[in-house]
Amino acid sequence: MMKNGILGSIIIAVGLLSLGLAVRSGIKIFSQRDRTISVKGLAEREVPADKVIWPLPFKEVGNDLPMLYDNLKTKNRAIVSFLKSKGIADEEIGISAPQVVDMQAERYNVNPSPFRYNITSVVIVMSDNVDLVRELMSEQGELLKQGIAVSGQDYQYQVQFLFTKLNDIKPSMIEEATKNARVAAEKFAKDSESKLGKIQSANQGQFTVTDRDANTPYVKNVRVVSTINYYLKD
Repeated sequence: MMKNGILGSIIIAVGLLSLGLAVRSGIKIFSQRDRTISVKGLAEREVPADKVIWPLPFKEVGNDLPMLYDNLKTKNRAIVSFLKSKGIADEEIGISAPQVVDMQAERYNVNPSPFRYNITSVVIVMSDNVDLVRELMSEQGELLKQGIAVSGQDYQYQVQFLFTKLNDIKPSMIEEATKNARVAAEKFAKDSESKLGKIQSANQGQFTVTDRDANTPYVKNVRVVSTINYYLKD
């Protein structure tokens, strides 16, 4: 019986020791899992715009509405002819419905106009040939010679340069941002005398496309910032 008792005590002691080691190991692992670092990785690229929307608005004023509409049609044809002669395709040209303002119907018009009607017509070019359209913008003087004053100052009719191929560069930019984040994390781990572990979580971040600057809206800046959390270990 004494031998059985000693053997049982040894078994219990070994079990308690194993349990203690397991608990200690678990606590250590748990504490290490709580050690994380959050870093951000930036990726930026400059890309050329691949689509342009170019509105060409002009106005007609007068008192004879049917005559004004005839003048609009004549000038619209002249603008379309100018664009096509420069290489713009039919499917890239559109004409919006004319906007008519009856000056006599304006309740808050404190400066009466000598003309009753003010009509705005807009010819719109939507093209992937950005370079060609940019060249034509500097040749609008040819329309002035035909008595067509295209106004580009109205905020409603600003030229828009777009970048539509974001999906083509997304994968490589995300890869670059992830690499940059890891470089920062490894530097932090080294400075803290730790080792970098696996990724705990990651946030890809939102892509933004902006003009490089106010003078070159046809050059875009694409930017993404990824946020990645890493485990740290001893």
